[in-house]
This record gives sequence, C-alpha cells and structure tokens, in this order.
Amino acid sequence: MNEADVGALIHDCMIVTMKLCFPILGVALIVGLIISFIQAVTQINESTLAFLPKIFAIGLTLMMLASFMTATLAGFSYRVFDRIVAIGGS
Repeated sequence: MNEADVGALIHDCMIVTMKLCFPILGVALIVGLIISFIQAVTQINESTLAFLPKIFAIGLTLMMLASFMTATLAGFSYRVFDRIVAIGGS
C-alpha cells in the first residue's frame, strides 16, 4: 500500500463522513434557526424549547435517510475490504 492508496482511502473516508453527517447537521441547523427566529419574534427566551423540535427533526431525517446511509456505509466497507484483500494478495 503506497501513499496514493492511503490518500485515496482517506479521501473516500471523508466523503462518506460528509454524506452521512451533513444531512443530519443541516436539518438540525435549519430547525435551530427557525426556532431561534420564533423565539426572537415572540421574545420567549427558553433554551430547552429548541431541544424537542430538533430531536424530532433529526429522528425523522434518520428514518427517511436510513437506507441511503446504510447503502453508503456498506459500499465504503466493501471497498475497504476489497483493498485489504488486494494488499494481502500482493
């Protein structure tokens, strides 16, 4: 395994991490901004008010994207194991 293989593996790892994390973080960010806007307009300053909608939105996002996330992670795992087998066979 040379430097190019390690670099490609790290690149793939970062891409998979972004594919898995960004949808969840994006939904949490959008819901947090909406709740913050509502709190600013109504002058309700309760820090725990944003917790429940964020948890609900993140849970809904995880349920909707579970098959995509599983397929992405499985594909990455297959690629990593194929590289391990290729290294062992060399």
